[in-house]
Order: sequence, then C-alpha cells, then structure tokens
Amino acid sequence: MEKLPKIALPFIIAVVVLVVIITKSAVTIGSGEAGVLYKTFGGGVVTDEAALGEGFHIVAPWNKVFVYEVRQQELTERMKVLSSNGLDIQLEATAWYMPDIKDLGKLHQEKGANYLDRVLKPAMRSATRSVVGRYTPEQIYSSKRDAIQQEIFDESKKIVSDQYINLVEVLVRDVTLPTAIKDAIERKLGQEQESLEYEFRLVTAAKEAEKVIIEAQGKADANRILSASLTDKILQDKGIEATIKLAESPNSKVVVIGSGDSGMPIILGNQ
Repeated sequence: MEKLPKIALPFIIAVVVLVVIITKSAVTIGSGEAGVLYKTFGGGVVTDEAALGEGFHIVAPWNKVFVYEVRQQELTERMKVLSSNGLDIQLEATAWYMPDIKDLGKLHQEKGANYLDRVLKPAMRSATRSVVGRYTPEQIYSSKRDAIQQEIFDESKKIVSDQYINLVEVLVRDVTLPTAIKDAIERKLGQEQESLEYEFRLVTAAKEAEKVIIEAQGKADANRILSASLTDKILQDKGIEATIKLAESPNSKVVVIGSGDSGMPIILGNQ
C-alpha cells in the first residue's frame, strides 16, 4: 500500500463506496411484476407516479421498493352458505383477478401486500352469501347455477370496484348439498323427466292417430267423388276401350259380345 500513489487510495475507497451504493440501490423487477417506491425522506409511498416496470432500476439507498405481481392470478375459496330456506350449502368458487397497476401505490398504501385477505376474500364471501340466499337448493343444484355464478361476479366486482383490484371472472366450480336433499332433488328431477317423456309419447300418438284419420277421410272423399262420377255410359265406354286393346293383342282369346247384365263383352283367352 505504501508504494501506491497517495491519490490512488482515495480513488479506490471512492470506487468501493460507489459499488456498495449501487449494490444497495439496484432493484430488478421481474416479469409480470411492478414496484411501488417508498421514499423515506420524500413523503413515503409514491402514489402520483407510475409504478416501476419490469427491468433494472437504481433508487436511493435510503428508499425502498415493494414488488407486486401484476399478472392475472387465481383465488379459490370454499364457503359454507345458506340457501333461501336455510339449508347449508358447500360452495367452491374461483376468482381471476389482478391488482390495478395504475393505482398500485394506493393499493400498497391503503390495503397493503395482504390485500387479498383484507379486500377480495371478504368481498367474495359476502357476495356469495347474498346471492345463494336468494335461491332454493334445487335451483342451485340444477337450473340456476350459471345465473348464480354471474350474480356472484357482478356483486363481487361492485364491492372491489374502488379498491384498486381488477376482477376478471368468478367461476362456481363445485356445489355440495346435504346428501338427503341431493337424493330428493335427483328423484324429483327423474320423475319430471319421466313425466315429460310420457307426455311426449302421448302427443306423438295423438298426432299419428290424427294423421291416419286425415288419410282415411281423404280416401273416403276420393272414393265418394269417383263413385258419383262413374255413370253406366262411362263404364260402357271404358269397357269398349279395354275390349279393343285386348282384341289387338297377339294372344289367343275369344270375345263374347253383349254378354252379362250390362251387355259388356267377356274376354276368354289362353292366359
């Protein structure tokens, strides 16, 4: 060290200090993340500026950066709620959400890093209890599941709309009823299905019967019209035409003219 120029020692010390400062000041924001800057001597959490984006950042060593995941995330809650008639329903719902990146500073300042427990979970539970309480177990189990899912989403979104959270979707993944209630509903649904099938068979049979009646009536009307139009003269003319055609045939035959009550010919042949 004694051999180094006197100016070199301060320079080396300055470089070391600079490296330490840069190391302490360097912040890397990962993919799908954003950072909230906290200024120790400058007013605390920065809420009027954009959050720190992905990549490398240099901040003052006395300041702090709080990193949040801002990509779409998933929260699954399994809840016990009451139906409209007071029966216990086990329901599992999943929420797709992400923090509002433009208000990430306000989210950190007002809710903190555990904003799920403070905001989103209570909102989902409250909305789910409110919505399910409007329906019977039978409606929840069968016909109204899609409507319930949409209503839970709408009410949850309304609750968190001013809480700096973007709620993308709510999915009702599972509904569990008491065994006795579930069995009773399935029996009722089975009976209703059988009743609908029986009614369908009755309607089909009635239509087939109506079709047969219409066809028979049509044939009867045609025969009546035909009978009314066939006079003795027309029948004789038709008989003469047939006799002429047979007489022109090369087969051997005998034609007896004027035989029978109507005077129509009788054709005798070897066929």
